[in-house]
Amino acid sequence: MKRLCSVPGVSRSSFYYWRRTATDRAARRVADARLAARIRAVHQESDGTYGAPRITAELREERPA
Repeated sequence: MKRLCSVPGVSRSSFYYWRRTATDRAARRVADARLAARIRAVHQESDGTYGAPRITAELREERPA
């Protein structure tokens, strides 16, 4: 592993951290995709008239307390 990391100039600890957090990054990607889809849906439901402030308010209203 030492040689493999030295070629691109990555420390071993960084590699192991990247590998350990792969599932967290994947979960975040899924959550981000869901949020983006919901943002698009709110925008379309408003016939394209809602901007960022109104969309944010709409999403906050939907969020469970």
